[in-house]
Amino acid sequence: MKLKLAGLYAVTPEEPRTDILVGKVGQALEGGASVVQFRNKTSSPELRREQGRALAALCRAAGAAFIVNDDLALALELGADGVHLGGEDGDLAEARRRLGQGRLLGASCYNRIELAEVAARAGVDYLAFGSVFSSSTKPGAVRAPLSLFAEARRRFDLPLVAIGGITLQNAPQVFAAGADVVAVISAVFDASDIAASAASFTRLHQSQRMQQ
Repeated sequence: MKLKLAGLYAVTPEEPRTDILVGKVGQALEGGASVVQFRNKTSSPELRREQGRALAALCRAAGAAFIVNDDLALALELGADGVHLGGEDGDLAEARRRLGQGRLLGASCYNRIELAEVAARAGVDYLAFGSVFSSSTKPGAVRAPLSLFAEARRRFDLPLVAIGGITLQNAPQVFAAGADVVAVISAVFDASDIAASAASFTRLHQSQRMQQ
């Protein structure tokens, strides 16, 4: 059975020390993150496996979804709950076939509704749009207007994930625009109290849903 996507989707920072990374992600889970995406673009394959195994076990114990960014083979090797693919990361229909129906497949749609249409036809489980705001992680990323979420909500019966520059201050706009989930790196993992920051995002999502 697939895990529910809602609220805070924590995307891991680049961290070469596995113990530090596990500690940070553990705090985000303590604060209520429903999804953890393992994102590591620079480390060796060996370190990525080591970190991925540790995070997969941590998420499993917490009942949170563990997603691997950009690497279907690693996701399958780790027994992850799913994989998230960008526009250059492989064929979505093939990924759907290899994952089966029991695991999550997410797709980056950037600022283009037509990419979401292709992804939906391929059988993805959620659609991600962004960068919604200016992002320090990807300063050159295309910007996705908030109006895109309302359009996507009309067209697709799939969870919508917003990513890029999201903070506690601007997240209410994102939820109000129609996003189900906010994907966050810096505003959680750069916080002095990671668990408290994650909990604030979780409470914010719950209060927004109560108002709808």
